[in-house]
Amino acid sequence: MLRIYLLLYCCLISFSVHAESDVWLLIDTSARKIEIKKGEKTVDVLNKIAIGRGGAGLKNHRGDNITPFGSYKIGWVGEKSTFRRFFGLTYPSADDAEQALKKGVIDHITYDKILIAHQLHQTPPQNTPLGGQIGIHGLGNADERIHQVFDWTHGCIALTNPQIDQLSQWVDTGTVVKIK
Repeated sequence: MLRIYLLLYCCLISFSVHAESDVWLLIDTSARKIEIKKGEKTVDVLNKIAIGRGGAGLKNHRGDNITPFGSYKIGWVGEKSTFRRFFGLTYPSADDAEQALKKGVIDHITYDKILIAHQLHQTPPQNTPLGGQIGIHGLGNADERIHQVFDWTHGCIALTNPQIDQLSQWVDTGTVVKIK
């Protein structure tokens, strides 16, 4: 019963949140690019991105090195990241949690925590069996030549340092990010 009350409370709170900017990101993992969109118009493109070592698709568990498909938001910005700048995503999404619950990867308590965080427009727990700390980041001091040759992240989307600086001009917490 408490679970139902919490979910209803969260739904009521979500109606009071203000609309967000019409700038959003479309990450095309096959084409290895990020399109910065304003409405349906593409206003900038960042090419030659790197993704997870395990490719892109449905994440199965923490440590699978897969960049997750889905719709997320930027939940936090790490300005002092070893990767220059880190835009943390609201992974796992409610859809990710639902799939994981059906497969038995997470329990109902973890599912509820993820769902409530999204209803409250907060970053979901980052230490679940699904993993966490998925984001868009620069290279920091890493070798740009390696970035150009293969996918090297643990599930994140990586850009060069000039690209992450360029992206920073467009996005902030709350920006929608769609990964396909």
